[in-house]
Amino acid sequence: MPALGAIDDPPGDVRAAIAQLRDTLAGELPGRDAGHLLIGTWNIRAFGGLTDAWSTGPRDSPKRNLADVCAIAEIVQRFDVCALQETRGDLTALRTLLRRLGPEWGMLITDTGEGAAANDERLAYVFDRRSVDTSGLAGELVIDDASFGDAATPLRHQFARPPFMVSFEAGPVAARQRFTLVSLHIDYGENAVDRTPEIATFANRLRDRALDDDEFDRNLIALGDFNIDRWDDPNGRAFVSAGLTPPAELLDQPRSIFDRDGKKHFYDQIAWFTAGDEEALRLRYTRQAGRIEWTKYLLRDMSAIGKSWRISDHYPLWAQFALT
Repeated sequence: MPALGAIDDPPGDVRAAIAQLRDTLAGELPGRDAGHLLIGTWNIRAFGGLTDAWSTGPRDSPKRNLADVCAIAEIVQRFDVCALQETRGDLTALRTLLRRLGPEWGMLITDTGEGAAANDERLAYVFDRRSVDTSGLAGELVIDDASFGDAATPLRHQFARPPFMVSFEAGPVAARQRFTLVSLHIDYGENAVDRTPEIATFANRLRDRALDDDEFDRNLIALGDFNIDRWDDPNGRAFVSAGLTPPAELLDQPRSIFDRDGKKHFYDQIAWFTAGDEEALRLRYTRQAGRIEWTKYLLRDMSAIGKSWRISDHYPLWAQFALT
Protein backbone atom coordinates (compact mmCIF):
# COMPACT_ATOMS: atom_id res chain seq x y z
CA MET A 1 0.00 0.00 0.00
CA PRO A 2 2.70 2.55 -0.87
CA ALA A 3 1.96 5.99 -2.30
CA LEU A 4 1.60 6.09 -6.08
CA GLY A 5 4.68 7.93 -7.33
CA ALA A 6 3.00 9.16 -10.52
CA ILE A 7 1.24 11.78 -8.36
CA ASP A 8 4.48 13.82 -8.56
CA ASP A 9 4.06 14.57 -12.27
CA PRO A 10 0.52 15.58 -13.26
CA PRO A 11 -0.19 16.11 -16.96
CA GLY A 12 -0.74 19.64 -18.22
CA ASP A 13 -4.54 19.55 -18.17
CA VAL A 14 -4.56 18.39 -14.54
CA ARG A 15 -2.07 21.10 -13.54
CA ALA A 16 -4.25 23.72 -15.21
CA ALA A 17 -7.41 22.46 -13.48
CA ILE A 18 -5.69 22.41 -10.08
CA ALA A 19 -4.33 25.92 -10.58
CA GLN A 20 -7.84 27.14 -11.33
CA LEU A 21 -9.20 25.37 -8.25
CA ARG A 22 -6.43 26.95 -6.14
CA ASP A 23 -7.32 30.44 -7.33
CA THR A 24 -11.02 29.85 -6.66
CA LEU A 25 -10.47 28.56 -3.14
CA ALA A 26 -8.18 31.48 -2.35
CA GLY A 27 -11.13 33.78 -2.98
CA GLU A 28 -13.52 31.78 -0.80
CA LEU A 29 -11.50 30.94 2.33
CA PRO A 30 -9.32 33.06 4.58
CA GLY A 31 -5.62 32.59 3.88
CA ARG A 32 -3.42 30.75 6.33
CA ASP A 33 -1.11 32.93 8.41
CA ALA A 34 0.94 32.78 11.61
CA GLY A 35 -1.74 34.54 13.67
CA HIS A 36 -4.59 32.16 12.92
CA LEU A 37 -5.45 28.47 12.95
CA LEU A 38 -7.65 26.97 10.24
CA ILE A 39 -9.18 23.61 11.22
CA GLY A 40 -11.01 21.38 8.75
CA THR A 41 -12.94 18.13 8.82
CA TRP A 42 -13.93 15.97 5.85
CA ASN A 43 -15.50 12.57 5.36
CA ILE A 44 -13.84 11.39 2.12
CA ARG A 45 -15.91 8.47 0.94
CA ALA A 46 -14.15 5.07 1.03
CA PHE A 47 -10.68 6.66 0.98
CA GLY A 48 -8.67 3.50 0.48
CA GLY A 49 -7.72 2.06 -2.89
CA LEU A 50 -6.78 4.19 -5.88
CA THR A 51 -6.65 3.73 -9.66
CA ASP A 52 -3.11 4.41 -10.88
CA ALA A 53 -4.17 6.61 -13.80
CA TRP A 54 -5.01 10.26 -14.49
CA SER A 55 -8.48 9.43 -15.81
CA THR A 56 -10.94 6.70 -14.90
CA GLY A 57 -12.08 4.15 -17.45
CA PRO A 58 -15.52 2.50 -17.37
CA ARG A 59 -14.06 -0.76 -16.05
CA ASP A 60 -11.72 0.79 -13.48
CA SER A 61 -12.27 0.08 -9.81
CA PRO A 62 -11.92 2.03 -7.61
CA LYS A 63 -13.19 5.04 -9.53
CA ARG A 64 -10.97 7.56 -7.70
CA ASN A 65 -7.87 8.41 -9.74
CA LEU A 66 -4.70 10.49 -9.39
CA ALA A 67 -6.33 13.69 -10.67
CA ASP A 68 -9.00 13.31 -7.97
CA VAL A 69 -6.32 13.01 -5.28
CA CYS A 70 -4.67 16.19 -6.60
CA ALA A 71 -8.01 17.99 -6.20
CA ILE A 72 -8.52 16.57 -2.70
CA ALA A 73 -5.01 17.68 -1.74
CA GLU A 74 -5.68 21.18 -3.05
CA ILE A 75 -8.66 21.44 -0.71
CA VAL A 76 -6.97 19.85 2.31
CA GLN A 77 -3.95 22.15 2.10
CA ARG A 78 -6.21 25.12 2.77
CA PHE A 79 -6.19 23.97 6.41
CA ASP A 80 -3.46 23.86 9.04
CA VAL A 81 -4.88 20.55 10.27
CA CYS A 82 -7.71 18.43 8.88
CA ALA A 83 -9.56 15.49 10.42
CA LEU A 84 -10.45 12.81 7.86
CA GLN A 85 -13.13 10.15 8.23
CA GLU A 86 -13.64 6.99 6.14
CA THR A 87 -9.96 6.41 5.49
CA ARG A 88 -9.82 2.65 4.96
CA GLY A 89 -7.49 -0.20 5.83
CA ASP A 90 -5.87 0.17 2.40
CA LEU A 91 -3.64 3.25 2.86
CA THR A 92 -2.82 3.81 -0.81
CA ALA A 93 -5.03 6.89 -1.20
CA LEU A 94 -3.98 8.46 2.12
CA ARG A 95 -0.27 7.93 1.47
CA THR A 96 -0.63 9.30 -2.05
CA LEU A 97 -2.47 12.33 -0.66
CA LEU A 98 0.35 12.93 1.82
CA ARG A 99 2.94 12.64 -0.94
CA ARG A 100 1.03 15.20 -2.99
CA LEU A 101 0.80 17.56 -0.01
CA GLY A 102 4.57 17.43 0.36
CA PRO A 103 7.25 16.53 2.91
CA GLU A 104 6.16 19.28 5.32
CA TRP A 105 2.91 17.43 6.03
CA GLY A 106 2.40 14.71 8.61
CA MET A 107 -0.40 12.31 9.52
CA LEU A 108 -1.72 10.38 12.50
CA ILE A 109 -4.15 7.48 12.03
CA THR A 110 -5.99 4.86 14.02
CA ASP A 111 -5.93 1.17 13.28
CA THR A 112 -8.98 -0.35 11.60
CA GLY A 113 -11.67 -1.74 13.87
CA GLU A 114 -13.07 -5.24 13.75
CA GLY A 115 -16.60 -6.18 12.76
CA ALA A 116 -19.10 -4.97 10.19
CA ALA A 117 -19.93 -1.73 12.03
CA ALA A 118 -16.27 -0.64 11.94
CA ASN A 119 -16.43 -0.88 8.13
CA ASP A 120 -12.64 -1.30 7.77
CA GLU A 121 -12.31 2.41 8.60
CA ARG A 122 -9.61 4.51 10.20
CA LEU A 123 -9.79 8.03 11.61
CA ALA A 124 -6.95 10.27 10.48
CA TYR A 125 -5.45 13.71 10.90
CA VAL A 126 -3.23 15.36 8.33
CA PHE A 127 -1.41 18.55 9.35
CA ASP A 128 1.13 21.02 8.05
CA ARG A 129 4.16 20.73 10.35
CA ARG A 130 5.27 24.24 9.41
CA SER A 131 2.31 25.67 11.34
CA VAL A 132 1.07 22.85 13.62
CA ASP A 133 2.85 20.23 15.70
CA THR A 134 1.68 17.43 17.97
CA SER A 135 1.96 18.19 21.66
CA GLY A 136 1.94 14.78 23.31
CA LEU A 137 -1.56 13.29 23.58
CA ALA A 138 -2.90 10.74 21.13
CA GLY A 139 -5.42 8.02 21.89
CA GLU A 140 -8.88 6.59 21.42
CA LEU A 141 -11.83 7.13 23.77
CA VAL A 142 -12.76 3.73 25.23
CA ILE A 143 -15.61 3.28 27.72
CA ASP A 144 -15.45 1.30 30.96
CA ASP A 145 -17.75 -1.72 30.58
CA ALA A 146 -19.26 -1.00 34.00
CA SER A 147 -20.61 2.32 32.70
CA PHE A 148 -22.65 0.92 29.84
CA GLY A 149 -26.34 1.71 30.13
CA ASP A 150 -26.16 4.41 32.82
CA ALA A 151 -27.66 7.87 32.34
CA ALA A 152 -24.45 9.39 30.97
CA THR A 153 -23.50 6.33 28.91
CA PRO A 154 -26.53 5.01 27.00
CA LEU A 155 -24.18 2.86 24.91
CA ARG A 156 -24.41 -0.90 25.47
CA HIS A 157 -21.04 -1.62 23.82
CA GLN A 158 -17.90 0.20 22.71
CA PHE A 159 -18.02 2.75 19.90
CA ALA A 160 -17.99 1.05 16.52
CA ARG A 161 -15.13 3.44 15.63
CA PRO A 162 -13.71 4.90 18.87
CA PRO A 163 -13.25 8.70 18.93
CA PHE A 164 -9.68 9.71 18.10
CA MET A 165 -8.17 12.38 20.38
CA VAL A 166 -4.96 14.16 19.43
CA SER A 167 -3.44 17.26 21.01
CA PHE A 168 -1.69 19.80 18.79
CA GLU A 169 0.02 23.13 19.32
CA ALA A 170 0.39 26.18 17.10
CA GLY A 171 1.37 29.82 17.23
CA PRO A 172 4.49 31.83 18.10
CA VAL A 173 7.16 29.92 20.01
CA ALA A 174 6.87 32.26 22.99
CA ALA A 175 3.10 31.81 23.20
CA ARG A 176 2.18 28.40 21.85
CA GLN A 177 -1.52 27.53 21.94
CA ARG A 178 -2.36 23.91 22.69
CA PHE A 179 -5.63 22.35 21.58
CA THR A 180 -7.12 18.85 21.40
CA LEU A 181 -9.16 17.64 18.46
CA VAL A 182 -11.58 14.75 18.96
CA SER A 183 -12.74 13.15 15.72
CA LEU A 184 -15.52 10.59 15.37
CA HIS A 185 -17.55 8.83 12.68
CA ILE A 186 -20.84 7.73 14.23
CA ASP A 187 -22.13 4.29 13.16
CA TYR A 188 -25.03 4.98 10.78
CA GLY A 189 -26.99 1.93 11.94
CA GLU A 190 -30.25 0.61 10.57
CA ASN A 191 -32.29 3.58 11.80
CA ALA A 192 -31.62 7.10 13.08
CA VAL A 193 -32.43 6.00 16.64
CA ASP A 194 -29.47 3.57 16.49
CA ARG A 195 -27.09 6.57 16.43
CA THR A 196 -28.36 8.32 19.55
CA PRO A 197 -26.44 6.26 22.16
CA GLU A 198 -23.06 6.92 20.51
CA ILE A 199 -23.78 10.64 20.04
CA ALA A 200 -25.05 11.16 23.61
CA THR A 201 -22.20 9.16 25.16
CA PHE A 202 -19.63 11.09 23.15
CA ALA A 203 -21.07 14.47 24.20
CA ASN A 204 -21.25 13.49 27.87
CA ARG A 205 -17.75 12.02 28.02
CA LEU A 206 -16.24 15.03 26.30
CA ARG A 207 -17.95 17.29 28.83
CA ASP A 208 -16.48 15.18 31.66
CA ARG A 209 -13.01 15.67 30.20
CA ALA A 210 -13.51 19.41 29.81
CA LEU A 211 -14.33 19.64 33.52
CA ASP A 212 -11.50 17.36 34.68
CA ASP A 213 -8.66 19.20 36.47
CA ASP A 214 -6.23 16.57 35.22
CA GLU A 215 -7.24 16.80 31.57
CA PHE A 216 -4.28 17.19 29.20
CA ASP A 217 -5.75 20.29 27.60
CA ARG A 218 -9.00 22.25 28.05
CA ASN A 219 -9.14 23.45 24.43
CA LEU A 220 -11.36 20.57 23.27
CA ILE A 221 -12.86 20.70 19.77
CA ALA A 222 -15.18 17.95 18.53
CA LEU A 223 -15.31 17.33 14.80
CA GLY A 224 -16.22 14.62 12.35
CA ASP A 225 -19.25 12.87 10.90
CA PHE A 226 -22.02 12.52 13.48
CA ASN A 227 -24.73 11.44 11.02
CA ILE A 228 -27.22 14.02 12.31
CA ASP A 229 -30.21 14.40 10.02
CA ARG A 230 -31.91 17.35 11.73
CA TRP A 231 -31.15 19.64 14.65
CA ASP A 232 -34.62 19.05 16.13
CA ASP A 233 -34.45 15.23 16.14
CA PRO A 234 -33.11 13.09 19.03
CA ASN A 235 -29.63 12.92 17.51
CA GLY A 236 -29.36 16.67 17.04
CA ARG A 237 -30.56 17.24 20.60
CA ALA A 238 -28.18 14.60 21.96
CA PHE A 239 -25.20 16.29 20.29
CA VAL A 240 -25.82 19.64 22.03
CA SER A 241 -27.27 18.21 25.26
CA ALA A 242 -23.98 18.39 27.20
CA GLY A 243 -23.06 21.86 25.98
CA LEU A 244 -21.25 21.24 22.68
CA THR A 245 -21.98 24.28 20.52
CA PRO A 246 -21.48 24.46 16.75
CA PRO A 247 -20.74 27.96 15.45
CA ALA A 248 -23.75 29.83 14.08
CA GLU A 249 -22.00 30.14 10.72
CA LEU A 250 -22.21 26.36 10.23
CA LEU A 251 -25.69 25.66 11.55
CA ASP A 252 -27.57 25.90 8.26
CA GLN A 253 -24.82 24.68 5.93
CA PRO A 254 -25.76 21.47 4.06
CA ARG A 255 -23.14 18.77 4.49
CA SER A 256 -24.03 16.23 1.81
CA ILE A 257 -23.67 16.58 -1.96
CA PHE A 258 -27.04 14.83 -2.22
CA ASP A 259 -28.85 17.57 -0.27
CA ARG A 260 -31.44 19.69 -2.04
CA ASP A 261 -33.59 22.66 -1.03
CA GLY A 262 -35.97 21.48 1.65
CA LYS A 263 -33.88 18.38 2.39
CA LYS A 264 -30.69 19.09 4.29
CA HIS A 265 -28.58 16.87 6.51
CA PHE A 266 -26.18 18.02 9.18
CA TYR A 267 -23.91 14.99 9.36
CA ASP A 268 -20.57 16.74 9.81
CA GLN A 269 -19.75 19.01 12.73
CA ILE A 270 -17.17 21.27 14.32
CA ALA A 271 -18.20 22.19 17.86
CA TRP A 272 -16.85 23.12 21.29
CA PHE A 273 -17.99 24.14 24.75
CA THR A 274 -18.80 27.83 25.20
CA ALA A 275 -20.13 28.04 28.76
CA GLY A 276 -18.44 27.77 32.15
CA ASP A 277 -15.02 28.84 33.35
CA GLU A 278 -13.51 25.36 33.23
CA GLU A 279 -14.85 23.87 30.02
CA ALA A 280 -15.10 26.87 27.68
CA LEU A 281 -12.74 26.98 24.72
CA ARG A 282 -9.77 29.27 25.27
CA LEU A 283 -8.96 29.64 21.58
CA ARG A 284 -10.75 32.69 20.17
CA TYR A 285 -13.12 31.79 17.38
CA THR A 286 -12.98 34.51 14.71
CA ARG A 287 -16.60 33.96 13.57
CA GLN A 288 -15.37 32.69 10.24
CA ALA A 289 -16.47 29.17 9.27
CA GLY A 290 -18.06 27.44 6.33
CA ARG A 291 -18.05 24.55 3.90
CA ILE A 292 -16.22 24.09 0.62
CA GLU A 293 -18.84 23.39 -2.03
CA TRP A 294 -16.41 21.61 -4.32
CA THR A 295 -19.19 20.32 -6.60
CA LYS A 296 -19.35 23.80 -8.15
CA TYR A 297 -15.83 23.38 -9.54
CA LEU A 298 -15.08 19.66 -9.94
CA LEU A 299 -16.68 16.95 -12.10
CA ARG A 300 -19.55 19.31 -12.92
CA ASP A 301 -20.93 17.14 -15.75
CA MET A 302 -21.07 14.00 -13.64
CA SER A 303 -23.98 12.61 -11.57
CA ALA A 304 -23.88 13.06 -7.80
CA ILE A 305 -23.34 9.35 -7.22
CA GLY A 306 -20.42 9.38 -9.66
CA LYS A 307 -18.89 12.39 -7.93
CA SER A 308 -19.24 10.69 -4.55
CA TRP A 309 -16.92 7.83 -5.54
CA ARG A 310 -14.39 10.14 -7.20
CA ILE A 311 -14.15 12.88 -4.54
CA SER A 312 -16.71 12.36 -1.74
CA ASP A 313 -20.39 12.47 -0.82
CA HIS A 314 -19.59 15.13 1.82
CA TYR A 315 -18.46 18.74 1.78
CA PRO A 316 -15.51 19.68 4.02
CA LEU A 317 -16.22 22.04 6.91
CA TRP A 318 -13.78 24.56 8.36
CA ALA A 319 -13.49 27.05 11.21
CA GLN A 320 -10.86 29.70 11.96
CA PHE A 321 -9.37 30.59 15.36
CA ALA A 322 -7.04 33.40 16.44
CA LEU A 323 -3.67 32.42 17.95
CA THR A 324 -2.58 35.85 19.20
